[in-house]
Amino acid sequence: AVLTAPLPQERGGNNSFTHEALTLKYKLDNQFELVFVVGFQKILTLTYVDKLIDDVHKEFRDKYRNEFQQKGALGLLNGTFDFKDDFMRLLRDAEESSKVRAPTVMKTFEQSLKSQKTVKCMIETRGEKPKEKVKNKKNKGSKKDGAEAVAAPSKASAGDKQLSAAGDKEELTKDEILQKNREEFFRRHMKAGECVASPKPDTQKEKGKKPRVWDLGNSNAKVLDYSNTATNGSAEACPVEEFDPDMALGDKNREPGRLYDLEYESDDEAEEEKVVQNPSKPSVKKGGLGGMFGMLKGLVGSKNLTREDMDPVLEKMKDHLIAKNVAAEIAVQLCESVAKKLEGKVMGTFTTVTSTVKQALQEALVQILQPQRRVDVLRDVMDAQRHRRPYVVTFCGVNGVGKSTNLAKISFWLIENGFSVLIAACDTFRAGAVEQLRTHTRRLNALHPPESHGGRTMVQLYEKGYGKDAAGIAMEAISYARNQGFDVVLVDTAGRMQDNAPLMTALAKLIAVNAPDLVLFVGEALVGNEAVDQLVKFNKALADHSMAQTPRLIDGIVLTKFDTIDDKVGAAISMTYITSKPIVFVGTGQTYCDLRSLNAKAVVAALMKA
Repeated sequence: AVLTAPLPQERGGNNSFTHEALTLKYKLDNQFELVFVVGFQKILTLTYVDKLIDDVHKEFRDKYRNEFQQKGALGLLNGTFDFKDDFMRLLRDAEESSKVRAPTVMKTFEQSLKSQKTVKCMIETRGEKPKEKVKNKKNKGSKKDGAEAVAAPSKASAGDKQLSAAGDKEELTKDEILQKNREEFFRRHMKAGECVASPKPDTQKEKGKKPRVWDLGNSNAKVLDYSNTATNGSAEACPVEEFDPDMALGDKNREPGRLYDLEYESDDEAEEEKVVQNPSKPSVKKGGLGGMFGMLKGLVGSKNLTREDMDPVLEKMKDHLIAKNVAAEIAVQLCESVAKKLEGKVMGTFTTVTSTVKQALQEALVQILQPQRRVDVLRDVMDAQRHRRPYVVTFCGVNGVGKSTNLAKISFWLIENGFSVLIAACDTFRAGAVEQLRTHTRRLNALHPPESHGGRTMVQLYEKGYGKDAAGIAMEAISYARNQGFDVVLVDTAGRMQDNAPLMTALAKLIAVNAPDLVLFVGEALVGNEAVDQLVKFNKALADHSMAQTPRLIDGIVLTKFDTIDDKVGAAISMTYITSKPIVFVGTGQTYCDLRSLNAKAVVAALMKA
């Protein structure tokens, strides 16, 4: 069969491709530019496919190695290869090796280690330490036993009074023994004519825990609900607040409405400047031609890269990626992918293995951070405007990652681009969630008052208080935005852990009922392996708890707290690798202007920094 379709992009060593009822597995030979493909029905579970393709690759390459080297690519196109008999033999061998082996015979009781134990060693005396713990202190225990054996006769010579006292002491509890010892101590050290009162035993504390009553506390939830439900969607509910705009904006020289890229300053430029500034400084020579040979150390010329050459470099690269917060499993898959890509390739003269592997890894990382589907929010909002409907964005994520704060940043960015925003307060669980959004709305209205936009209020808050159904509030907010002519609806949801099934069901319901245009997962840049677990389980929960036939999953990522990690930017790699979804926004601070778009090359430069 002739393979006409392009090979799928290899990600983390995955060399299989499934289309409808067929599955293809392939292997690349970079040295001779060969592709070995095995096709079989997906329903079949063939355990010998990997062994078969490896054996065919090795046999075919060794059999026609000389012909490949002499004739090159033209020889491959024009030559004929008689390999049918060899292939059938390898297929039979692979099928034979995959046959189920006979089950191993279970050991009898006499053959097990348990039969060698005596009944005495399996009896545990109360108060006696387990044997594992005593074994480590064998010498110490033996000395102690010897001391007890020496002291035994002296104890035995004591009267029956001491024995009876010791028997009574064993019946007492630890607290009673301690109290009795205290009384004896005071009696021995009591001076003549003085009366020392023995300390009273501690009074027993009352069982149970009483709730603390605060001065402003109230058990009635209605008293604590300060949200005004009578003014939903009205600008009067969020009066203009006076505050310092410079504190909220940060950068004064910024261009309004522009989303700047992430920046990263590499140390290589600083090192180059130091070298240029000191050109006359003599280099230290270690004597003779050692310096010249030291320069050539590690260089290879016109040789094929083998796995043995790359393994030490890849091991260091893997540890480096893990240290930069890349999830361990993903770091291993990335290094495996780079190894398969480079194995068998011919190295150029004056090229080190380290530089070649590093360059290939950098290219793979940049490709991962630039997914095929790019989210352009401004273009999509304008497209929704032409259809006379609001553009709906839903924010979801775990607790405390900054959903509400970054929602306010995105609101500010949309307002500066001329779009009106309605914020739907669908976090009806966390105390203070509605008040936090109300404060952001006041400040955003202070930065962009209606007078600056032709009397139009650019941001409003739609809320119904606490304890309500989040999906219903989102539906009402979208309907209100459609009637009032808002351009964008930003839906804030309650934070939830990925293992909480009831809350994940509620989130899936909100997304399925309201069908938002964009579902953004908000995640911290501080996490490592946890980022993979969160995204995988969020997507799985949305798929499992959705009522639709084609469930709606996460469309993009908002990476927050990026200013707190220095060059440990591995979470960006982990999140995009596991979902193949783009990072739409990056939060870099506390002001409304601290919002950036992802710059893949800057992130990779920070990641590869030593």
